[in-house]
Amino acid sequence: METNNQNGQICPKTWMVESILVTIFCCLPLGIVGIFNANKVEERYRNGDLQGAQQASDNAKQFMLIGAIVGIIFEIIGFATGFLSALLGI
Repeated sequence: METNNQNGQICPKTWMVESILVTIFCCLPLGIVGIFNANKVEERYRNGDLQGAQQASDNAKQFMLIGAIVGIIFEIIGFATGFLSALLGI
């Protein structure tokens, strides 16, 4: 949600939707940390802490991206392991 405060500043992106999707589909622990930071963005913005809101947004993005990458890596490893075990008849 991008809203303007009294000084015309725009609220940083929260990354909430992306963090929820990472939590569901990729990596639960990192997704939860992303959701936690995403929740801080609007709260800090409403309190007038623009720097804190931007920092929370950056943290949410970081954990969301790391969670997505970790999830994709584990999916590739799982697929490769399943494929090799089926191929070798294990």
